[in-house]
Amino acid sequence: MTAIETLEEKACFGGVNGFYTHESTACACTMRFAVFQPPQAQVGRVPVVYWLSGLTCTADNFTTKAGAQRVAAELGLMLVMPDTSPRGDDVPDEDGYDFGKGAGFYLDATEAPWSTHFKMRSYVTEELPALIDEHFPTKGAGHRSLFGHSMGGHGALVLGLSEPDKWRSLSAFSPVVAPTQVPWGQKALPKYLGDDPAAHAAHDATELVKKHQHPEPILIDQGLADGFLEEQLKPELFEAAAKEAGQPLELRLREGYDHSYYFIATFVEDHLRHHAARLG
Repeated sequence: MTAIETLEEKACFGGVNGFYTHESTACACTMRFAVFQPPQAQVGRVPVVYWLSGLTCTADNFTTKAGAQRVAAELGLMLVMPDTSPRGDDVPDEDGYDFGKGAGFYLDATEAPWSTHFKMRSYVTEELPALIDEHFPTKGAGHRSLFGHSMGGHGALVLGLSEPDKWRSLSAFSPVVAPTQVPWGQKALPKYLGDDPAAHAAHDATELVKKHQHPEPILIDQGLADGFLEEQLKPELFEAAAKEAGQPLELRLREGYDHSYYFIATFVEDHLRHHAARLG
């Protein structure tokens, strides 16, 4: 059995919210994650919804700010909230919030020095689900969904479109849908992946959806008062590509809402119900 360390567990809406660490093979460091187990997990196995956070975030942000546990408890959904990148003194970093620690972009880096630790794609799609299934009462493969915010929304869309058989449903808040066309991605992708445009396109949801579609409708919420909307997010690019490719998409543009967790907390119930309806 792969060892995990329990940092804390708290009763929450009849279930348990906990924080844990383990030694990650994929990221070659100690990784921290959070899990909410709904009350239904005390008597049987439950489906899991994985949340991917955005730039600068950790396992704490969604867990403590989104208010998702109440609805997850009602619906019988386990929530898993990993960190956004590898951590530790041996993990390379760079000044600035949008690259290095806290900015793993949910890919497997191929360029030194990042390639030793920055394997967040393998971590989220392979290592972490196996660990969760080993230690918690989940229904396992075929009963997982994926959503996220900003950089994490990018991760949810890219990972979900790349391997739609692994994720029953997808959704996102304010996702970076076209990283090859915006400053965040134009900075991160070459540093992590080198200069090959094909490698960059494989991590761009707007490019991916032209070739790979998910069988279920994708739900995206985007605030129109988001300060990153025009320069970094550009949801209209994904909307056009999805329409041309025949990918079902519900893009909801929310007047007055920004990029913050106030926005996420307002509409997280809709996203959990979107996933619950498909997870059964």
